[in-house]
Amino acid sequence: MEQHLQDIPVRDLKIKAFDLWDKDWLLLTSGDYSKGKFNAMTVAWGSIGNMWNLPFALVVVRPTRYTFEFINSYPSFSLCGFPEEYRKALNIMGTKSGRDSDKLSESGLTATKSEMIAAPVFEEAELVIECRKIYIEDFNPTHFIDDRIDKNYPNKDYHRMIFGEILTVRGLEKKYASK
Repeated sequence: MEQHLQDIPVRDLKIKAFDLWDKDWLLLTSGDYSKGKFNAMTVAWGSIGNMWNLPFALVVVRPTRYTFEFINSYPSFSLCGFPEEYRKALNIMGTKSGRDSDKLSESGLTATKSEMIAAPVFEEAELVIECRKIYIEDFNPTHFIDDRIDKNYPNKDYHRMIFGEILTVRGLEKKYASK
């Protein structure tokens, strides 16, 4: 990973916001790599921006997901983006539960130590964002103004929002840096 990824100042991060979440997907990981206690899941909903004068990444996790246990128990998380060739691996990571199987081995992805947080990152990633949790809140369905939103929750398993301060970014400079 370190051979081809460059440090990117957070304010120089260049992304296509809709493509990053909706088309490319990201791998959200929380836990502690050094203790071998972590879980990852593919995410396609979220945001990156500025809040409280801090660069942030916002992720959402349903309480039914195994990753929910980790994101609530550990102070950090990582987001990793991958080239298209890893789409099958990301599909495995998003459709199977780490509670029931070793989906990481099945995916073929390689977890590795991050630079600033306990949660791991992945050797195959072309974008790595390391975050420290700063705020959480559960979706409240009484606040949904648009009826289309609630249709995403037939089981009433409303997401928890987790804001993380972006501590460091590494990526392919030609793709993710605004220089």
